[in-house]
Amino acid sequence: MIRARGLAKRYGAKRIFDGLDLDVERGAFVVVTGPNGSGKTTLMRLVAGLVAPTAGELTVNAERAQLGFLGHEALVYRDLTAMENLQLYARLYRVAEARERIGMLLERFDLWEVRNERAGAYSRGMLQRLALCRAFLHEPTLLLLDEPYSALDVEGAELLDRELDARRTTATFLVATHDPVRLEPFASGRLAFA
Repeated sequence: MIRARGLAKRYGAKRIFDGLDLDVERGAFVVVTGPNGSGKTTLMRLVAGLVAPTAGELTVNAERAQLGFLGHEALVYRDLTAMENLQLYARLYRVAEARERIGMLLERFDLWEVRNERAGAYSRGMLQRLALCRAFLHEPTLLLLDEPYSALDVEGAELLDRELDARRTTATFLVATHDPVRLEPFASGRLAFA
């Protein structure tokens, strides 16, 4: 599903990585690890099509509508409620039975009671839960998750564990994390940046 050969990314004189080869088969769950600044987020952004490589080849066999992306930013509108945010994304992705799907996700991520509050009033952990709802909303077949456990409390992390477990038979995952041990039960492969 993802194939990279000799992939490189630079920002000016700063080299993020060079000569990266990567194969992620359909249905795989690849965990990406490494210290801050090693290139994990850059790789996720390259695969998502948010930045272009400096050199090398990158092929992603998934249409944009099949891709679910969770980055460091929640990518939700803070002036809108959780419900309004997800309704907007449902329209963008043409989600069938959007109302039911949104309700299910808000309940699953324990946001139903605050669905009509503006996202700007949410705590960082609640924003992360809403961002996860947004990423999962359209049932993507390729999920790119950059530090998905960031700001989640114990309950939120357990909710995410259950969601990942339920989806690993229907999607391909590329997940960047500082906590690879937590993802060991799901992982089928690992890419470690130095």
